[in-house]
Amino acid sequence: MNTSKIDLNLFTVFDAIYSQQSLTRAAGVLHVSQPAVSSSLAKLRSIFDDPLFVRTSTGMTPTPLARQLVSTVRESLKNLDNCIATRIPFEASTARRTFRLHATENAELILLPVLLKQLKQHAPQIDLEVVFIDRREVAYEMASGKIHLAVDAPLLSHPELLSQPLQTDDYVCVMRENHPLTATEFSLDDFLEHEHIHISSRMKGSGHIDLALRSIGQKRRIALRLQHYAALPALLAQSDFIAAVPAAVATHWQLSNRPLPFDTPKLELQLFWHKSVEHDPAVLWLREFTLALGH
Repeated sequence: MNTSKIDLNLFTVFDAIYSQQSLTRAAGVLHVSQPAVSSSLAKLRSIFDDPLFVRTSTGMTPTPLARQLVSTVRESLKNLDNCIATRIPFEASTARRTFRLHATENAELILLPVLLKQLKQHAPQIDLEVVFIDRREVAYEMASGKIHLAVDAPLLSHPELLSQPLQTDDYVCVMRENHPLTATEFSLDDFLEHEHIHISSRMKGSGHIDLALRSIGQKRRIALRLQHYAALPALLAQSDFIAAVPAAVATHWQLSNRPLPFDTPKLELQLFWHKSVEHDPAVLWLREFTLALGH
């Protein structure tokens, strides 16, 4: 078949269906209607004389031929993207652009003050929109172009996402300034005898601190579980509650803090981006700019 007569956009549709395993989600990624995706798939099936994708209980499952084609199709699309990207430089100092980031609350408190300050200096017309979405939806939102970068714990696992370490931090125990524990050496017994406030975006489940305690056969009493940090300083200031938080977060409050009296893994933040924007000049600039701030 003469390839000059084939619409190359069909291969973009092929890649989207393969990645999303759904015609509806592929349509969302491509910003087209589902009938348009179905029409493109019909043309692909005709070209290759193969179903390419078969509807199953788990979604649109690729046929053996589709599995054979996918690496070549993606490499070809990547090369085309590189050809275009190399001709469109991104001038951050003059660019007018809004980037949307997925970020945990930890990441907001730790990273945003520094990032915004540097953006004002080096890219004054760059604006940010920061959101938090369900981790199960991050890859889809990034594939669709709705999210440009994500800052999160190393829990986002998806074959279409790439990442680099951004920052690590230790945990400390925070309490009101005249708390009785500020006058002690702060032992493990002290930590366990007090009631705790635990911050987690999840409705249930153990955090880093509880897993570390479990590894030494201990357990703390969580008297209050919150999804956000906003109320924590006021709650601690008028009670004997204590809380374990990242050290960089604790610096924002007028509270006393003590090193934890047991070993805990560091809090890790990673920067994530989608394979489709690996060479996009604008996202590449923001990615490198953010990574430089984190180290």
